Amino acid sequence: MWLPIPPDEIEGLPESLNYLFWDGGEDFPADPARCVYYVVPYMKPVEVCLRPLPHLSSVEVVQTLSAGVDNVMPGLGLLRPGVRLCNARGVHEASTAELTLTLVLASLRGVPDFVRAQDRGEWLGGFRPALADKNVLIVGYGAIGSAIEDRLVPFEVARVARVARSQRTTARGPVHPFTELPSLLPEADVVILSTPLTESTRHLANADFLARMKDGALLVNVARGPVVDTKALLAELESGRLTAALDVTDPEPLPPGHPLWQAPGVLISPHVGGPTSAFLPRAERLLTDQLNRFVNRQPLRNVILTTGATDKA
Repeated sequence: MWLPIPPDEIEGLPESLNYLFWDGGEDFPADPARCVYYVVPYMKPVEVCLRPLPHLSSVEVVQTLSAGVDNVMPGLGLLRPGVRLCNARGVHEASTAELTLTLVLASLRGVPDFVRAQDRGEWLGGFRPALADKNVLIVGYGAIGSAIEDRLVPFEVARVARVARSQRTTARGPVHPFTELPSLLPEADVVILSTPLTESTRHLANADFLARMKDGALLVNVARGPVVDTKALLAELESGRLTAALDVTDPEPLPPGHPLWQAPGVLISPHVGGPTSAFLPRAERLLTDQLNRFVNRQPLRNVILTTGATDKA
């Protein structure tokens, strides 16, 4: 079992398994061909995460510690059929939802302007938009999208609209399919992107999507950078018609000198939705549960797909 957290720091792991620590270092901890459960290093470059995959001839499970699995999807064709890919549902909802509300409130209330004014010793008063009474659209209503709505409720928003891949009904109300986005976007004051990155969501927020947003609306991206067409967003920001708060960008990391850094009306955080003090205890609980299930031959949680299968699990 390859773990990116030292196994002696995780309580409750089944004793019958052999654990090796690997967090993306240059040297593998052992022969990858003997690894049966590969836990992908967290917040490492894609090439690091993929490096062992061609050699994992005995692997049965690939487990990410991220909500998305786009960092390993390019290498799944290198694995034998029958390998289960699991994500980290349950690990990142709280911290990502916290950051989402932070970005929304900071952007609407002008907190970046206050920080700059403080640096200048300037008292910057005036009226600012509130989150109260705003219409919010959550695009990508999975576990993270639901956790975001949990935290929106106390802020007295006028309405929350929800969009996901498939239409359904929840206790809070309907979840609309992506095909209804054109009619929902013009009504939203705040549009939050929390959808996984797939081929169908790449550049979802393109020029047409952005053009349908109302004047003065705020776009918040806590999903993945390529969900947004950066060139199209820059055009809207530079015109002053939209504002944005981005925890993820395309490219990422955002290089020095990139025009997004200086675009008006944009707040950028460096992909910090997940890495907080909430991460480690939740990640350890997930691994303990999964590995106990694995050794006891019980169904694993969070199975996204099985290699060689035609249908997603």
